[in-house]
Amino acid sequence: MKTPSSDSPQANRPGWFGPFGGRFVPETLIEPLRELEAAYAAARRDPRFKAELKHELATFVGRPTPLPFAGRLSETLGLRVWLKREDLTHTGAHKINNTVGQILLARRMGKKRVIAETGAGQHGVATAAAAARAGLPCVVYMGTEDMARQAPNVARMRMMGATVVAVDAGSRTLKDATSEALRAWSSDSRETFYVLGSALGPHPYPTMVRDFQTVIGTEAHAQILKEERRLPCEIIACVGGGSNAIGIFTAFLKDTKVRLTGVEAGGTGPGPGRHAARFSGGVPGVLHGTYTYLLQDENGQVLPTHSISAGLDYPAVGPEHAELRRIGRARYVHASDKEALSAAHELCRLEGILPALESSHAIAYLIKAKRRFKKNDIVMVNLSGRGDKDLGTLCP
Repeated sequence: MKTPSSDSPQANRPGWFGPFGGRFVPETLIEPLRELEAAYAAARRDPRFKAELKHELATFVGRPTPLPFAGRLSETLGLRVWLKREDLTHTGAHKINNTVGQILLARRMGKKRVIAETGAGQHGVATAAAAARAGLPCVVYMGTEDMARQAPNVARMRMMGATVVAVDAGSRTLKDATSEALRAWSSDSRETFYVLGSALGPHPYPTMVRDFQTVIGTEAHAQILKEERRLPCEIIACVGGGSNAIGIFTAFLKDTKVRLTGVEAGGTGPGPGRHAARFSGGVPGVLHGTYTYLLQDENGQVLPTHSISAGLDYPAVGPEHAELRRIGRARYVHASDKEALSAAHELCRLEGILPALESSHAIAYLIKAKRRFKKNDIVMVNLSGRGDKDLGTLCP
């Protein structure tokens, strides 16, 4: 398909980030997405909605999350490292910031049930928890490959009353779970609300998910100024779809001296089916309703991906990340499976913190890049989730 130019009319419309984004969906989803866009726009203007969201984030999610200084890690690496502890939220990951917001919106729209996709299971657990609190039936679509490697989260979803639908098609991972969730939504959008888990998919999802996640960066910006009286020289976050990264990056976008670094899944090396680093071999294309960077072949067929981390094992990246890379505001690197595993053990040993394998990719890159920093340089790492779910991989 023809790439929209960054100065074209559509690039300046809501839902576009430069040439990336948009709404590429079947006719059956056009009206549900318009309904969602209008409902979200109205909710954003409503002081009652904003007050309820703020209350839920404080009393149910457990915000604000702390930003502690990682003393032993800092001493080992020779710089000043601060960790934004999204792993300490209720359900153990940043995902619940978004699910609480979307499920409040679902209830406001009068929807009777919610559905979601999940990879590592953190979004599924967060959706199940928020749905239980709201009294809404919940169905979560999850690839059978991911169900096997994230069994604890499958059990948690079921304990919270969610129905987990096993997706055994294609790669049996997040890509196929997302396809099934979109298919289910298109068949029953009148009563069903689709809680999409990352800053991707058709408009308005990338914008809406980003907005619900910006609480991470808003808090972190104030916290680091209070502690250090200056901003960090760099912020590092892992990037699958990209919601935790865009959540912390957004508050710092205007602070141009702060480098923003996203870390993708380098897997076991270059080559099809060995990694999920979209900016290292990917090209622009359409997947799940949005135009962005993805791993595909010369015929436009989506390539298989791999990551030791189920949450990063996805062939596309959120469209706003594609635009941030295009304009040079953020850069994107990758860490291998082996480096992520080593980093998880190192953070446990030095700080007593068990990070999710997704977050471990960010720590891995920091360790790998330590020679780039000076002794008094401040670096902030977003710990997007905790690693209880990964113990079977971390300690086989």
